[in-house]
Amino acid sequence: MTALNLPQPIGFVLGGGGSLGAMQVGMLRALTEAGVAPDLVVGTSVGSLNAAVLALGGESSGRLDRIWSRMTRHEAFPGGVLSQVRTLRHSKTNLFPNTGLAAIVDEHIGEGVRFEDLALPLGVVATDVDTAEPLLIRSGPVLAPLLASCAIPGIYPPVPFGERMLYDGGLVANVPMRQALAMGAKSLVVLDCAFPGKMPGTPQTFAEVMMFTAMISMRNQAVLEAPIAAAEVPVVYVPGPKPVRVSPLDFSHTAALTAEAYDAAKTYLGELSVDGPGLYGAPGLVVD
Repeated sequence: MTALNLPQPIGFVLGGGGSLGAMQVGMLRALTEAGVAPDLVVGTSVGSLNAAVLALGGESSGRLDRIWSRMTRHEAFPGGVLSQVRTLRHSKTNLFPNTGLAAIVDEHIGEGVRFEDLALPLGVVATDVDTAEPLLIRSGPVLAPLLASCAIPGIYPPVPFGERMLYDGGLVANVPMRQALAMGAKSLVVLDCAFPGKMPGTPQTFAEVMMFTAMISMRNQAVLEAPIAAAEVPVVYVPGPKPVRVSPLDFSHTAALTAEAYDAAKTYLGELSVDGPGLYGAPGLVVD
């Protein structure tokens, strides 16, 4: 049992949301200070990248801080408008190559790293293009599953995985609570970075249109999934800060998102008491 009386194993569930993934850094810092640590981690999209860093073990919270403090849009989404047009003309399916994302994985998680090398069990969720169902990947090299989990249709290319083609897990399981339960979690701590941010307003580019569409789907999934999981186990839904109008493609607000998410999570966790299965917090909950 932890300070919050959470049954073990504790599963940390990290959802997608592009640059809003910076919020998870602040949430994780508050959880560490509250004495809540994961026994297993599962993530989708940017949450899968953060989850993979957590699964490395060691001083993962500080490592994530350093990674996000240096993250730029150019790293994740390389090239300007003309480059995007050329990429779309060549690929016919996507605006950006995933080479920048692959470089981020290799630099911060390690070239050739396998799931079996990690200190914690890691689950990465992607969408099977043929079946339109979530695929939970837990073994083998981590690079392809992480690229697939982040492969937002229209933004990044689909990723071949064996005989399958995979897209972003956020299409069908952006906050993969069921997958964490399947991995054996007896309580869940959910870090949903798609909900706390306001929708970024009318999209101004094709890339923003694609992200806008994806985020609507992400939000609806969480509302449906959380009560189902909470009927089985305690689900601590870490709240976000006051809503901010930030595009998931904009990495210029990382410091503010991290700090505000930390303050919101610290306040909430300091007052939280967990007593058995149920939903503690909720999708969209904001702490002033």
